[in-house]
Order: sequence, then structure tokens, then C-alpha cells
Amino acid sequence: MGLQPQPVKAETVDHLKVNVYANRQDLGMSAGRAAAARIKELLGKKAGIRMIFAAAPSQNEFLDTLAADPEIDWSRITAFHMDEYIGLPNDAPQKFSRFLCERLFDKVKPGTVHLIDSSSSIEAECKRYGDLIREAPIDIVCLGIGENGHIAFNDPPVADFNDPHVIKAVELDDACRQQQVNDGCFPSFGDVPTHALTLTIPTMMSGSYLYCMVPGPTKRNAVVRTLSGDISTECPSTVLRRHPECTLYVDRDSYGE
Repeated sequence: MGLQPQPVKAETVDHLKVNVYANRQDLGMSAGRAAAARIKELLGKKAGIRMIFAAAPSQNEFLDTLAADPEIDWSRITAFHMDEYIGLPNDAPQKFSRFLCERLFDKVKPGTVHLIDSSSSIEAECKRYGDLIREAPIDIVCLGIGENGHIAFNDPPVADFNDPHVIKAVELDDACRQQQVNDGCFPSFGDVPTHALTLTIPTMMSGSYLYCMVPGPTKRNAVVRTLSGDISTECPSTVLRRHPECTLYVDRDSYGE
């Protein structure tokens, strides 16, 4: 597997462990190997585990590392994803379910994959997916942070640290929609859907272990606010500092050194 990339800096902010890497390749490889080790550890103790994945270019190196590990018994893993656009055709390349299937699920074949279906009744889908999430605890959440500090699609206007819902429909704020253009996912701002389904912040915070991968210069302001700002829905990712087992993986570009 080659040498394990070492962080150029490590710190802890409140409860949040922060590892800074020289570049996004080292970040993704290190995070992927850490998550893989945790998966194998948990599968050594229990019959199966439940995981939630983010779909974004920031996750590419992490997902590639997971997919390349031959020792993970994916047949014992139940996989969820954390958000999906509303209003895109089922065959749209920007759909998060499609992204994760192509980048990970189709390669490793998890035992069970639960995809969010945003094409029909939103109320019915929130109940269906919420019931699936509630069936048993979530073991591992693999996430990122948006340019506006969102986690999943919990943008500042709709983020709620005490949200009573498991999954909900939200209106995306302009900064979030512009990020999708910046990431190369859509050709223009007007092409980005205005609404989405997202797991709520308490749902993601319920995971036993959180791995948060945030590379690149466009995320620098969000990372600074996450680590130094007040814990507030003004920057939803600040809530990660309250989780007892969350590790934030950043590179020099996103950390600012």
C-alpha cells in the first residue's frame, strides 16, 4: 500500500481532531486508510455496519482509497448518502446517487445501498428514508464541508443543531448553488437546482465516527470559520467541534499554511 502520508500539522480544537496534509492526495489517502481501518475494526466486533457517504469532488481521493482496499468486507456494510437534488432527471450526471454509485458503490458492491429518491413525493420519501436511517445506529459518517460551512445541504439559513427531523427538504442558498458551479458540476448558476433533500445535522452527528475531508483553496474560509468561529448555525460545520470522534482532514490549501 506504500508509505502512510504523515500530517504536516495536527491539532485538536475543542473535541475536533485536525490533521493537515501537504496536498489533497495525501489527505485523501490518509483519511481513506483511517476509515478503512475503522471499518475493519468494527466488522471484527459486529455482524454489519452502517455508513453514510457524501457525494462531492472533495471526496474523490478518499473514496478511491476506500475502493482500493481489498480487505474490506463490503457485503456486511449498509450504505446511505446524505443529500440529493430535487428536480433533476433520474439520468442527470449531477445526481449524488449516480456520483456515489460510479465512484464507489458499483465498484465495491455494499451488501445494501439505500439511495435517496427525490423524483416523486418528497413527504413520502422523507418518511421512507428516515425510517431506514432510524432502524439502527449509524457507525461511520464520511462528509465534507461546503464553502458556506454547510454539512450535507444544511446551509446556514436552514441548519438546526436540534433539528427534529432525520431528513428534510431545503432551499439551497446562493453560496451553496454557486459552489456547485465552482466545482464544475453545473455549467451555470441558473442550472443548479434550488431545492434538495438532506439528512439533518443531528442525523449526521449521531454517527459513532465521523471522517471529514476538506481539500482545496476554495474551502479555506470555511475551514478557518469551522476552527475559530463561534459554534453556531451561521457556520454549521462548527458543530463538528462537539463530536467526540470526528477527525477533520485538510490540506495546506484549505488550512491556510
